[in-house]
Amino acid sequence: MSNIAPLIDDFALLKAQMADLEEKIKPLRDQIEALGEGAYEGTFYRVTVSKSERANLDSKAVRKKLSRQFIQANTTYTPVTTVRVTGRTAVDVKTEG
Repeated sequence: MSNIAPLIDDFALLKAQMADLEEKIKPLRDQIEALGEGAYEGTFYRVTVSKSERANLDSKAVRKKLSRQFIQANTTYTPVTTVRVTGRTAVDVKTEG
């Protein structure tokens, strides 16, 4: 066992705890959302409910209408790092070094 095992296990444990908390948060959020727009205060915290509209662009439809050159000229790229947690399988495992 490598010395990265505790790091991986701690990370995965915290992610699992977050998932458990998300399950507990959802019904509370739903109840707060049902109160309607406005600010609500508890003993220690304040929650604000607001509603807005989000615009989403249908990129497939845009690609059909615009040239490949136009899309390439107006596309920006942002580096993204994703770290996922799953159960152990011992398949394709990278080790330190």
